Amino acid sequence: MGQSGAHTSTVRKAVIPAAGLGTRFLPATKATPKEMLPVVDKPAIQYVVEEAVAAGLEDVLMITGRGKRALEDHFDRAYELEETLREKGDHERLAEVQLSSRLADVHYVRQGAPNGLGHAVLCAAPHVGAAPFAVLLGDDLIDERDPLLPTMIEVQKAKGGSVVALIEVDPAQVHLYGCAAVEATDQTDVVRITDLVEKPDAADAPSNLAIIGRYVLAPEVFDVLRETPPGRGGEIQLTDALRTLAQLPASEGGTVHGVLFRGRRYDTGDRADYLRATVRLASEREDLGPDFLRWLREFVAERGAEEDRVSGQDSGQDSGQDSGRRTGTNGATRGHPTGVDAG
Repeated sequence: MGQSGAHTSTVRKAVIPAAGLGTRFLPATKATPKEMLPVVDKPAIQYVVEEAVAAGLEDVLMITGRGKRALEDHFDRAYELEETLREKGDHERLAEVQLSSRLADVHYVRQGAPNGLGHAVLCAAPHVGAAPFAVLLGDDLIDERDPLLPTMIEVQKAKGGSVVALIEVDPAQVHLYGCAAVEATDQTDVVRITDLVEKPDAADAPSNLAIIGRYVLAPEVFDVLRETPPGRGGEIQLTDALRTLAQLPASEGGTVHGVLFRGRRYDTGDRADYLRATVRLASEREDLGPDFLRWLREFVAERGAEEDRVSGQDSGQDSGQDSGRRTGTNGATRGHPTGVDAG
């Protein structure tokens, strides 16, 4: 591997792996890519592309698979729809429809087989070339008010090598993430990563600092991925390649830093978090928020009252059953639902 040009090259391209099957959202994702599921009225993948563009990355490569044609259609022109909206004078919706096709210069390449995130990133090598690049996983939705990617790009520019995003998680959840062993640096919330473990048991985790789906990678990662054998699950893991890079000298494209993210993030690949993201973003919309929040408060109050009523009934039944058991003859526990001895 040659010397990394990370200190002088500028990050200009973003890679978005989007080849997953979305099995956690079946049956909704049987015929619809999970990336196209709406968060309020915009598909999840568009938020990710908008994040890349906001960080100055207008060249976007999506790694797709079979059944993902809807992604290409969404970021392409829809001439018939545009003309219909134009004829109706619906200029607001027309602008929204045109936005997705003008948002970025979007390219596509298919991942032939589901061989892991590392393999998906490797599919981007011909497009990316020899410059550092960003990887954004479609399941992670970062609140636009808490920008993360620009900070990561600045750290990569200053320190070279690769940069990953980290969050602190409960030790009971470390088995869901790749976790990092770290050393402090002279920057707040920036650490040097010395080792990485993919989805460890709690007892084997080097820390509770977990990797989330934002990376700024040196191009040397491609050489490492080509030599990385299948790991956990029989797939080529990006975490394994990053572990190798963390132990290589900077002159060979090594070193990996982590940026600790403390902002708002949603995992739209998780059903509960997907709902939280939808509720949060809908409640903050000027056009939807006031009415939606009013309904939401009423709904929560109704649910709370219903739960209190059910809880009160259960407590009364439990108390009555205990009383019936205490009054049974000859020490028997022939309790009656009304609390009256059935004898």
